[in-house]
Amino acid sequence: MIADNLKALMQIPGLSGHECRVAAAISKRMPITCETDTLGNLIATFPGSNPSVMLFTHMDQLGFIVRKIEDDGLIRIHRMGGVPERALASQSVVLSTADGRDIPGIIANKSHHATQPDEKYKVVRTADLYIDTGHSTKAAVEKAGISIGTPVTYVPNVVELAEGRIAGTSVDDRAGCAVLLDVANSLAKRVSGPTVHVVFSTQEEFNLRGALSAAQALKPDIAIQIDLMLASDTPDTVDLGEMYLGRGPGMSLYSFHGRGTLNGVLPHPALVSLFENAAEDASVGLQRSAQVGVLTDLSYVQHVGKGVAAIDLGFPMRYSHSSLEVCQLSDLEDLAALLVAGLERIGPDFLLKRWV
Repeated sequence: MIADNLKALMQIPGLSGHECRVAAAISKRMPITCETDTLGNLIATFPGSNPSVMLFTHMDQLGFIVRKIEDDGLIRIHRMGGVPERALASQSVVLSTADGRDIPGIIANKSHHATQPDEKYKVVRTADLYIDTGHSTKAAVEKAGISIGTPVTYVPNVVELAEGRIAGTSVDDRAGCAVLLDVANSLAKRVSGPTVHVVFSTQEEFNLRGALSAAQALKPDIAIQIDLMLASDTPDTVDLGEMYLGRGPGMSLYSFHGRGTLNGVLPHPALVSLFENAAEDASVGLQRSAQVGVLTDLSYVQHVGKGVAAIDLGFPMRYSHSSLEVCQLSDLEDLAALLVAGLERIGPDFLLKRWV
């Protein structure tokens, strides 16, 4: 089920602020009816006892916005989210029109035979890139349904690798969505437990927008956020931590952005203990993360009201924000099992005070 949902959701373009097609696909897969709010968050509430829990992940992806159409039909773009400029030239993209069509295009790469020696090792800035859709005039591009503000994403792609690993567009965070769909099916069958608001949030890649509004409306006591955990099992990441594909879900003990946004999360100690114990009972490996350069919706959700007991959980992922990210299905399955086991442990006697 998780694998099927992941593959299906990765095939749907959903730039920040343009998540409607992804939201529709998730809503159809949910076991109960979802509500939506002004920002487009999907919210499904499973009633129960106190304390209440907001379990959430984001359904948008990063990409680009059309900023100008040249007279010759070539298209200029702005980045939307943390798109790595060094990985852009020669990428296939789709431009999603207002009427639901996806127009194929490529981010142009200067012909090798015309490249000068001083250009060969330089990264081209997004401002200097352009998309070629094959149309030869501005009028032809506009007739196709493309205009300033049209969303652009990497062309949807799913590649099944060895050992149960999946490469694809928007693993961040359609993998989280697939996990929460699985958890929601378990919640629909339970007979007791805390009130759980399952939220699929919007605009996370656009400076963490949607989840905060959802939290302000729901006023949860506990917030559990699901997102990638940066894998450190490739030669270029070995010094970043001890997070490996195939060894189970991860738990963040420290996150700090440190790149202009001075925010992060120090998890609630009671939630750390809860998920450590739940992992042991469920026979699930639980990896630990402490990283700089990471920022999630939870950084803002934790400040709602008088404060929310918060923790980041997730799955190891390689090659973040590239056109092909990689995760392992067994980690997603174990993450779903961990969440179900952890939620079962939350009852009226769960202590929300940070210090006793």
